[in-house]
Amino acid sequence: MKDFSNWKEYEGASEGSGRSEKLWLINPDTEQTGLFKYKKDVETTDHVSECIASGKDYLYLIWKSEQSRTQYIVGQLVKNGQYEFRYAKEVQAALNDGFTPLLCFPDVQKVYTDRKLFPVFASRLPDKRRKDIQDILKKYDLEQYDEYLLLKRSGARLPIDNFEFIDPIMNLDENVERKFFIAGVRHYLGCDGENCEKSLTVTRGDEVILKREPGNQYDENAVRILDVSGHLLGYVPRYYSEGVKRMLESNKKIACHVHYVDNKKNCNECIRVIFKCLS
Repeated sequence: MKDFSNWKEYEGASEGSGRSEKLWLINPDTEQTGLFKYKKDVETTDHVSECIASGKDYLYLIWKSEQSRTQYIVGQLVKNGQYEFRYAKEVQAALNDGFTPLLCFPDVQKVYTDRKLFPVFASRLPDKRRKDIQDILKKYDLEQYDEYLLLKRSGARLPIDNFEFIDPIMNLDENVERKFFIAGVRHYLGCDGENCEKSLTVTRGDEVILKREPGNQYDENAVRILDVSGHLLGYVPRYYSEGVKRMLESNKKIACHVHYVDNKKNCNECIRVIFKCLS
């Protein structure tokens, strides 16, 4: 990826239409100018491209509705010298589906900051004083206890709520590996959450096929997941679908296999896959 970190905003050119999506930059050393176009990831002042260029790192906070089983990107946690939390673009839809703002972050319009990881998130992690903490760190390929990295790699899911942290796919020029549950399985296997063991057609290690689905009314970046016989299993979750779609369009080397199958999850989280892309 080309480094634009030393480029400055250039006032000598018109942005044209779509000021919020385009920006003229100038290299102060060579005086080369260029139109920098980026896609807004969430309705904040931070964008995917800006996070990459500035060294920022961020995670999505996902909330799953008990009513509709829909997963919403309700928040964004940014690490950039300090921690920042703000609600994301899907929070209003989530509110309409039963979501309640976190008690420590009551204002959905405010940006919250702290020098340390917010206690409400840190409390979701295993205590560093646990006897088995080294086993936990090893599971997530960590040599030492790092709250943010542990949050990123574990997702910090708890059985008492429907929250999970997701590491978004930002940089297509790097190797990517993600594990996730196939979305919508119960709708496409035809079991409706019953007799799951008779409906599942894949087992651990099986290859699955990824195919774009232009025109999907629910997700413009929809990517279908099929077994090798072409049977639809479900979809890539929406919080990963854009990144996966772009990788498919770029003809990158992609592999996706079943990581494990659990027929006791009533088809809500019964098939987990591991997705890999080599740059």
